[in-house]
Parts: sequence; C-alpha cells; structure tokens
Amino acid sequence: MFTWRKILGTFFGFCLLGIGGFIVLYLVVDIPEGNAAEQAAKLQSNVYKYSDGSVLARDGEVNREIVDIAQVPKDVRNTFVAAENKTFYKDSGIDLRGTARGVFNTLAGRGAQGGSTITQQYVKNYYLSQEQTVTRKLQEIVISLKVDRQMSKDEILAGYLNTSYFGRNAYGIQAAAQAYYRVDVEDLTVEQGAYLAALLQAPSTYDWAVASETGKELVQARWNYVLDNMVEMDWLDAGKRQNMKFPVPEEPKAAAGREGQKGYLVDLANTELENQLMKREGLTRSEAEAQVDGQGWTITLNIDKKKQTQLEKAAQTQLTSKLDPEKRTVDGNIQAGGVSVDPETGKIVALYGGEDYFKHYRSNATRSDYQPASTFKPVILAAALENEAKTQDGTTISANTIYDGTSKRPVEDDGKKVGFAPPNEDDVDYGDVTVQTAMNKSINSVFAQMGIDVGMDKVMETAGRLGMNVEDEEAVAAQTLGTMGASPLEMAGVYATLDNHGKKVTPTLVASAEQNDRTIKMPDPIGEQVISREAADTVTSVLTGVVDDGTARTSVRENPARDGQEVAGKTGTSDFGRSAWFTGYTPDLVTSIGLFGEERKTGKQVDMKGATGTLPGKGRVNGGGFPAQIWAAYMFGVTDTDAEFDLDTTQGAAVEPTWTPTQTEEPVETPSQAPTTEAPTTQAPPSQTPTQTPTQTPTQTPTQTPTQTPTTSPPADDGTPAIPPDPNSGQ
Repeated sequence: MFTWRKILGTFFGFCLLGIGGFIVLYLVVDIPEGNAAEQAAKLQSNVYKYSDGSVLARDGEVNREIVDIAQVPKDVRNTFVAAENKTFYKDSGIDLRGTARGVFNTLAGRGAQGGSTITQQYVKNYYLSQEQTVTRKLQEIVISLKVDRQMSKDEILAGYLNTSYFGRNAYGIQAAAQAYYRVDVEDLTVEQGAYLAALLQAPSTYDWAVASETGKELVQARWNYVLDNMVEMDWLDAGKRQNMKFPVPEEPKAAAGREGQKGYLVDLANTELENQLMKREGLTRSEAEAQVDGQGWTITLNIDKKKQTQLEKAAQTQLTSKLDPEKRTVDGNIQAGGVSVDPETGKIVALYGGEDYFKHYRSNATRSDYQPASTFKPVILAAALENEAKTQDGTTISANTIYDGTSKRPVEDDGKKVGFAPPNEDDVDYGDVTVQTAMNKSINSVFAQMGIDVGMDKVMETAGRLGMNVEDEEAVAAQTLGTMGASPLEMAGVYATLDNHGKKVTPTLVASAEQNDRTIKMPDPIGEQVISREAADTVTSVLTGVVDDGTARTSVRENPARDGQEVAGKTGTSDFGRSAWFTGYTPDLVTSIGLFGEERKTGKQVDMKGATGTLPGKGRVNGGGFPAQIWAAYMFGVTDTDAEFDLDTTQGAAVEPTWTPTQTEEPVETPSQAPTTEAPTTQAPPSQTPTQTPTQTPTQTPTQTPTQTPTTSPPADDGTPAIPPDPNSGQ
C-alpha cells in the first residue's frame, strides 16, 4: 500500500495542488483601498466604566500626523530596517521562512511567532486587521507581494512608519517623536530613532516612564541590538556607535481623563484586555496594544466606586497629607500602592496606584521590584501544612510546634549547618516559641529553619501555586525572608486564595469588554484548589493572632474604627527599610498595602526612615505603621461587620482553647503591648496565648512555655534585618 513511488507521488501532488491554489489566490485577491488619514478617522476613544455602569474615564483623541518619507532622516529610517527587517531593501515583500513558520503556528494554535517583513506589517496595519487566521495570513502574503511590485521601498517604509503604533496613544513616527522626545520627526537623532524602533516590539512594556526594571533592561538590550545591526550593515560608524548613550525619553504629557487614579486603572484594564487578545487570537504584544488603544472599546471594570473612593481617602488621610518634601527630602521618596479584592469572585474592587498618575506614571499597585519581606512567612507555613512537613527531630509542623527563636541561630538541615543564620528584628532572642508566636512576632530565625524543614523547592512551588511569580527565583534559604520581588496585586491574590479556602484567586480588573458587536469574555478569576482547605484555613487562623496579639495590634486591633470585624493579616518590612507592607483580610475582602522608598530623581530604592518626621523610636517605617493604618482606615469603612471566618481547622489563634488559664498566670515574655491574656477589644476571637500552661489536656498538642526570656522587649513590628541584599531582590 505504501511504496516510495506512491508516497513521493502524493507529496508532489500536494505540492502542485498548493502551488495551483496559490496562483488562483494571487489572481483573485486584489490590493484593498486604503488611506492612512481615513483609517485614523475611524479610530475611536475607549470608554471605561465603574462596575455600576457610570463612566470612569474616556481616553483622548487619537494622535496621528502623516509625514512624507523625506521628512524622516535617513539614519532614523535605517534604525527601523535594522530592527525589523534587515533584508527589506532586497526582499520581495515577504519572508518565506518566517511566513511558513507563522502559518504553521497559526494552524497549530500557537499564535504569532514573528517573521513578518516591514512590507507585511505595513499591509497588516494599513489594509487588513490584526487577527491571526490562516485566511488573513494568506491575504497578507498575496497583498505584500503585489504591494512590493507596485510601490517603491520608500513608499512602503513611509506607510509603515505612519501606521505603526508606538504607545502613549501615538500612531505614526511624527506623533511618537513628539510623545517621547518633544521634537518633530526631522529632528530625531539616531539614538532616539533606535529607541522608537525598539519600542515597536512592545510599546507599553518598553515605555521608559512605566517600564519595570526588567522592561528597562529589555528595551536597552533591543536598542543596542538595533545600533549593532546598523554597524554590521555599514549604516553607522563603529566609533560613533561606541560613544552613543541611551536617550531616556521625556515623561508622558498629561492627557484629559487619566488624572488621579484613572490612569492606573486604564493602563491595567488595557493590559488585561491585551493579554486576553494575545491568548485568544495569537497576537503579539504590539499587535494587541494596537487593537486596544483607540479602537472604540467599552470596558467595564470591577471597581466599586464607593470602595475606590474610600481607599483613595485612606491613603490621603493616613499618609500623603503628612508628607512634606520641602521640609524632609525623604518625604518625596515615599510611594504607596494598594489593591483590594473580593475573595469569592476575584474582582479587583479598588486600586491605588500612587498619589497621581501624572506625578508618578508607574503604578505602585502592580510594580514588583520591591521585597514583600515578612508577608511571605504565611506562604512558608502554608507549604509546611500542605506537605505535612516535619521538623529536624521528626515533629509534624503545626501552629503549636516549638521552634528555637534565638536570633542568628544557624539553620540546620539533617544535622548540618546550611550557612544561613538570620538575625531577628533588633537582634531579639525569643528562645523556644510556638509557630503561632513566631508568626505574631515575625521571628525570622524560626521561619528560616521552617523553610529548610519543608524544603525550599516545596516552599517556592507552593508560592507559585498561590499566585506568586517565582519562575526565575532560586529555592534558597534567603527566600524565607521574602527577598524576591512582589507587587500589592500579587500579594492580594496570594492572601485572597488563603481567604478563599485554598481555591486559586487571580485578581481581575476587567468585567467585560465590548467593541461594536464584538464581546471579549474574560477568564474566570476563580480557579482550582491549589492547597487544601485545611492548610489555607489554618494559615488564616494563625494570621488572626498577628492582628490580636502581634505586629499589627496597635494599628488594626485597637483601631477605634473597627466594629467587630474578624481580621487576619501579616506585616512586612524589608531590609534597609526600603519597603513596608500590610496584607490582611476579613471574611469578605482582601487588601494589600505596600509602601516603597523610591528616590524621586533616579528611581533607586532607598530607606524610608524619618518619613513624616513623626515616627517613634528609631524613625523606621514598618508594616505595622502607615501600611496597616491605611489598610484599617479603608477596610473598616467598607467591610461587613457581621462576617465570620468559616475555618476548617483545629489550630491557630482563631480556635477557642480547650482549657481556661488561671488568673495568676503571667506571660513569660514582656511584649511591647499589653500581655496576651488581655481580653480582645472587639467581637473578634481572642488570641490563643502561647506562653500559658493548660490546666487540662487539650485536644491538640499544647503550646509550651518558652524556656528563656528575650533580652529586650519584642519590637512593635517585624522586618528583615540589615543583611547584604539577596542578588534576586532587585536592590
């Protein structure tokens, strides 16, 4: 049945059929009518709405100005050819290899993989749509071949430069020159042209004003790639190339409709819609951005207008109104971000990206270049519980397990020291403590050892399943101090998953997106069970102790605005005081607040010590201070006072003890706040005191009494001590 003759005959038959089909296609497909000015007129503003349907913002009018190719300096033209299509002046309008790969990937459902020539990109922008279908791809090939025969290379390049999207609502190179460098296109330098050419690959990711550290590294690498290609093609002198410096763009111009928090919300909404278009239709980032910006979308957000207003007010009253950069330089370096999520639906109901979009374009709610510090400790406990991990002596880890809380205690693994001995905040020795107390007091030495007991690979795996981006992070002991980068959006998702009893929550801003008769369905924010309910609920139970008897006690438990809300949460303060956090939740709402020290002019991470000039003690900014105060001022005005945690666990501070302490008992440690035997000030469950001795046998392993007294009073907040920064911390 299968001889070589038959196989070859079939193969050549298909080839002839394909060639014949392409000839027919070439004959029947004509170049459509197209005009860049008409195309610009068709572009429409997007409308963004609150969850109740009222209008939040409209983006500005489309920014496009058509220019003749003669107005574009030759060296600047060459930067785009060097970036996108080095064979542009020699090819016939298509890249056969790249096109074949693109068609195959489209058929295989893998999305766009690049390979398009400048001619093909011009045809797609000018005559066709951005959709990734075999039919559209074949049309693109045929039209590109015909366009290359009928138009000069300069005409094609002019069309490409006038129709490309550069971000900042700028269509075409003239609009881009103004948006990024405040000059007309004829005044662009080679360096500036190389940046604009590099920008086309991913405009929002590579926009210097909003780019992450990774984004900045990537666009600089592509800028170098463009210039090196120009040298290779003898379009640029190697000596001049060596002396060129990266041309940092100007800040974006203020645009109506994006002031205050609106710009942060619009940017994140656009990004979510672009991500979905990339997933559904196989678009590149650049193609997706061009399909979203100025394309007449009506985008409804999950933002609750009341909660959004309350979060903005809380940040203003608790922090920004107290900052005075003219009196204190450090006050100008304080950035705050926050995200509030409904744990049952995954909806982002409020978001705070910074004081004002036009004062700080990069959203502090989504930036992930600062350490989450001790807000990572619950992840370590979750990993221990999920994996039923044991201590070095074989005891199963629970909220009542005893650990040595001595500061700088060397971490051990199977009797061997692993070369890691982190100090506790202020170098306090706690002696033997329970896991519950270690979480309440945020004891670094305990969680460093617990991470090794669990296995750092399992800790990082659990972090990933809970929603943290740890793909490129090393599974090393230093990560127990929260030295990786994370955003308030990311941490809100992690804690929302805990609040949702272990079912994955991916915080989502966009509720729906419609364009004429087209509707894009957003993915369900609620996913599968990523850790067991018992593990998640036990972590929640333990975290109630941080509020009622730990580092968040003053700002949260004793806050006069609290009206009986049950609260779980964790503070965090990174090394050198560069970030401070409080991420906490009630049964019905999760909110993560982060404070970041960012030097205003350079963008470098700096210590926030001395901010507002009113901080007690050593003047350090910690998680139990401003972040917890903002959190409480917001949450206690919008949460259900009657909601209760439905916990499936027998462990942690939220579980009523099975014994009653005697009245003569006194806690061994001397905390900075009232002793743990004090009754709660609200309806929230009391904290189970780790230092008391039960008068009868409890149903679970009892808490033991610490064997030694700390050398000083425990600090009012936690924080990773001043140790050399981890290479993965971004510092």
